[in-house]
This record gives sequence, C-alpha cells and structure tokens, in this order.
Amino acid sequence: MFTRHYGVWPKSLSKTMTLPQTSLFTNLEISVQRYPDHPAIIFYDTSITYAELHRDVEALAGWLQAQGVKKGDRVLLYMQNSPQYVMGYYAILRADAVVIPVNPMNRHAELEHYIADTGAQICLAGQELAEHILPLVEHTDLRQVLVSAYGSFLKQPTDLELPAEVTLAETPLPEGGTRWEAAIAAGHKPGPHTAGPDDLALIPYSSGTTGAPKGCMHVHRAVMATAVHRSFWNLATADSVQLSTLPFFHVTGMQASMNSPIYTGSTSVIMTRWNRTVAAKLIERYRVTGWANIVTMAVDFLSNPDLDQYDISSLQNIGGGGAAMPEAIAQKLHRLTGLSYIEGYGLSETMAATHINPPDRPKAQCLGIPVFDVDSRIIDPDTLEEMGPGETGEIVSHGPQITVGYWNRPEETAAAFIELDGKRFFRTGDLARYDEEGYFFMVDRIKRMINASGFKVWPSEVESMMYQNPLVREVCIISSPHPKRGETVKACIVLSPEANPATAEQEILDWCKAEMATYKVPEIVEFMTELPKSPSGKLMWRELQEQEWRKQAS
Repeated sequence: MFTRHYGVWPKSLSKTMTLPQTSLFTNLEISVQRYPDHPAIIFYDTSITYAELHRDVEALAGWLQAQGVKKGDRVLLYMQNSPQYVMGYYAILRADAVVIPVNPMNRHAELEHYIADTGAQICLAGQELAEHILPLVEHTDLRQVLVSAYGSFLKQPTDLELPAEVTLAETPLPEGGTRWEAAIAAGHKPGPHTAGPDDLALIPYSSGTTGAPKGCMHVHRAVMATAVHRSFWNLATADSVQLSTLPFFHVTGMQASMNSPIYTGSTSVIMTRWNRTVAAKLIERYRVTGWANIVTMAVDFLSNPDLDQYDISSLQNIGGGGAAMPEAIAQKLHRLTGLSYIEGYGLSETMAATHINPPDRPKAQCLGIPVFDVDSRIIDPDTLEEMGPGETGEIVSHGPQITVGYWNRPEETAAAFIELDGKRFFRTGDLARYDEEGYFFMVDRIKRMINASGFKVWPSEVESMMYQNPLVREVCIISSPHPKRGETVKACIVLSPEANPATAEQEILDWCKAEMATYKVPEIVEFMTELPKSPSGKLMWRELQEQEWRKQAS
C-alpha cells in the first residue's frame, strides 16, 4: 500500500472509508426522506425540491419499465445539464437499468456506435439534440426517443441571460419520439428497486488507441465511492450549494456536481451552458459554496473585468483539472477569495478522482495525493517494476472506484490491468512522478491523447472517422499548441486523387463538423504528399507531433 502521502493527509479525515452497501439511487431516496422541501436543484432561478425531483424520477422510471426496460438494460442519456438530466439519470437507475451518458456534441457516427455497442433501445434526449438521434430510430436497434425542452422546467421569471438551448421552443416530433411531459403524465409506477452495489450502474465511454470509443463498466459501488469521497473531502453538508457548470455526461461533473450533492442532500445550481457573468450572479444570488470546473473555465471566470461587481465571498472550495492551473491565475483567485485552486486527477475508468490535493496543503500544478482507500504506484511501463520518488513512470491505481472492465472487450480489459502485491491495478497510460511527500505530478502521456480545454480527443478515433471521407487518402491526427485550449487538433492529410486541392480543406472540415463532436474537429489542416512511416509501414505519428511543437515554439 502506498502510504507516503499520509503525512499530509487532511487532519479532519480518516484514511479509509466504509461505503454504503446500497445502490446509487438509494442516495436520492434517503435525501428525499430527510430533506423533502429542501432545494435539490436551482435552474436559472427556478427551485426544484427533493420531493419534486423524486416524484418525477419515480414516474419516469415507471414509464421506462412500461416500455420494456428491464434490469441491466442500457439506456442512452443524450442531454445537456438540466433538471431533466438529473431526473433521467436517476430514473434509469431506479428502473434497475444502466446509464449510458452521451456527450451532447456527439453526432451520427458516434451515436450509431453507442447504440450498436450497448444494444440500447431507448434514449432520453434534449430538444436541441433530437434531430441527430431521431433519424436513427429507423435503421438501428433504437426504438424510442424521449424528448424534453429544458425550458419547460422554468417556472419562475428570471433576469439571467438564458442559453439558446433553454429558450428553444417545442417542435413536433416524428414517429419514434415521445414528449417528456407525456411520459410523466402517464402515471406509471415502477416495480421494486432491486439493484445493489455490485450491479452495473453506468457505462461512460472513453476512446482508446484502437479507434472506436469503449465503454467503462462501473457498478453502483464504484459510482458511490467517488460521490461519497468528494462530499467528505470537501466537508459538504445539506446546506452546501454547488455551482454545476461541468457537463454531467463527464464523470467529474457527474460526481462533483450531481451525485455528490444528492448524497449529502445539498443543492445544485445548474447551468446548461457556460457564461461567466451568469456564473458570478448565481454565486452571489444563491451563496454558492463549492464549484468544480476545468482550468479554462476558471481562467475565463477570473478574467471577467466586471467580476469585482459581484460578491463571491460565499465560495469555500474551488477546483478541478483538465490542465495545470497557471500560477498567475491561481494567485488572482487567492487574492479575490483567499482560496487555493484544488487540482485533482482521474479518468473515465476511475469514475473521476483517484488523486486530489489536500485542501489545507495543496501544491500548484499537482495531481494531488491518492484519496480514501486508493493505492497508487509509479511503475516502469515496460518492465512493470515499481519506481521511487522523483522517478518517471506510469500511474497504476487500485481502489473502489476503478472500472470492472471495458464493455464487450475482454482482451482490452485484460491488457488494462496488472497484479501487484496480490491486488488488481489499473494502468492509466499516464506518465507521472511523485515527490518525497507523496504528491503526484503529471509528466506526459503514453497514449496519443490530445487535451483540448479538458476535452479528451483520441487521434485514432478521429482518424478512423475521417477515413470515411472519400477526399482523404491518408490522415494523421496530432496536437498543436493553442494559447487558450492548451492543445488543439491538427490533421495531416494526404488527399485522394479525386480531391480538388483548392476546395478540399473546407469540404473536409464541413464534413467533419457534420459527423463528429465539435471539439474533435481539426482546427488546423496541413496537406502532405506523404506521411512518414517506419520501414515496417507503421505511421510515425510521433515524428509529426514533435515537428509541429518545434515549429510552433520557434
């Protein structure tokens, strides 16, 4: 067991934690009994109590079961942050089914893959996303899409600037689409809740080096772990108020801003789209105490020239990850609030954080220390030998939040784990080191992942999609430095003979925007006569990558 960090462990916390032996849904059931009239959600000045949230979750779970959803069935959740997302998530769990969170930026190719891979027959979708998912009812296993307009939950007037997705009016639905309100009004009651801690709860998708996204299987116990861990790490209570700006489809936003607050019976102030001025108003108006974000979001918030007009003194903790927090921005945050930015580290495979900085002793640009019951080591990625302080190697982790494996991918599951000291450790693919006190620091990535404003772009996945374009003969996706995003996506392309070089770039980019999530679309395109390859014919992506960064640096 790695214990080097015990010397800096938060003094108010035990080093181990006994987790509830219940399903994640039970957290909502307990909170509604304890705090029925307490706000569970505040959505642009409309308050939704725990009793109201639970009522709609029960009705929606009954509707899902009436459509034939059974224990262990997978249901797609394709929405942006909203009350409906929370209701849909917990209704799926209440029905003993498995949540498949889908990035709302995903389009046809990605949606088809999720449906085919999981066998999902029902999707809960936002009104603005319906046009992308409804056509798939005709030629995939998908049978039905439940559609909701987020603005239907705005019951109180507001002076806040609303995003277009919230003001979008309802439109007629084609066959295969059902209105959210109709499902609730149907009055179906669900059967007994039978899911337990070892049943599947969630399959978020994490793209890998083989191209197609792969599902990370998490049982209720794993999702419970980081939800409970976070609430204790931040000393949260029912009176805590969390600003929810990170997307719920992502495990960090899901845990920090939805599941952890429901466990404690506290309040989530939900924003559908990021807006720094609206965020400042909400912090002031609702005395927000906690805010989990990504570094680029925090940088934008603190760069607001009008920030001093708002009282943000209620904040007690603020932190996140996605990239290292620039020192100048961290200092500005401390001047304004007296708070340190608390950085952490986790993956889809680890159900958010395995490492967080101790609130009373954080280190800058640091992943933090292993949290409750997490055993993390640094190993040589080739020999698997354990490394010592200051030595660079791969992070491997053992803990209650680790995935049980990849959905329908036994070989990749086997390759992702090793055994050390009789325990099963997950290989993260991230290179890091730890110091004498047990703080971990990121060094590099073994995998070809591009980190664009906290969004993970996997080159092999983008390449596999771009090869479907007839104008592309060969393509290599690499990262390029970007002043705001940290990294951005660059495509090195060899055109096919039928492509017109004068128009090909715009045609390819237009195609990419229609077929894939926006953050995956190449921002830079470079046409080449050939791509560098090794004598065995293997694409030498690293050579292109290094050339690009050297060129930008000079």
